[in-house]
Amino acid sequence: MTLVRLLDLLGIGVFAVSGALAAGRKRLDLLGVFVLASVTAIGGGTIRDLLLDRHPMFWLADVTFLGVIVAAVAITFAYVQWRRPPLAALLVADALGLALFSIVGAQIAEAQGLPAGSVVILGTITGVAGGVIRDVLSAQIPFVLQRGNLYASAVILGIAAYLLLQTVGVAPQIAALAGMAIIAALRLAAIRWGITLPTFEVDESSG
Repeated sequence: MTLVRLLDLLGIGVFAVSGALAAGRKRLDLLGVFVLASVTAIGGGTIRDLLLDRHPMFWLADVTFLGVIVAAVAITFAYVQWRRPPLAALLVADALGLALFSIVGAQIAEAQGLPAGSVVILGTITGVAGGVIRDVLSAQIPFVLQRGNLYASAVILGIAAYLLLQTVGVAPQIAALAGMAIIAALRLAAIRWGITLPTFEVDESSG
């Protein structure tokens, strides 16, 4: 099994857990849990494949991905029946999935021979879009758009570091792991210490 495939499967599983936990917070039935877990797990990769004109889409070409989603939903469903998940479990699962998926998306875009800017954009879409769809279906403002969140910016920095490390001679696999570590570390630090981006505000109270 190649590193890209392993990371793809891990990303699918972790994002599916994230979606399943979000569905549980909304008290959806088992079908709703599966739907929300699925769109969270494969939404970003599906949009990436559409933009790259890759056919068939990755989850249609290999049903292993759907099997991973089913397994992740079953494990999450069983776990929450036995023990209440920590309040931060959704954010932590999302952070790990974000790191895994973003770099995998960047690697797929890179393999198409695209320039660095396009690699960053498609990697970011791969990591972020599934969570956006999850939040919209959950009737929430997408997390990536909420005020000051260090989310898409963490992905951009991680992918940029991944590309930069390769340009200075670091092996692609090591660069990928470093990029993932940066994304995960930034997201987890933001969760733990409330680190945010500066916000832009126009004062209309005078003048």
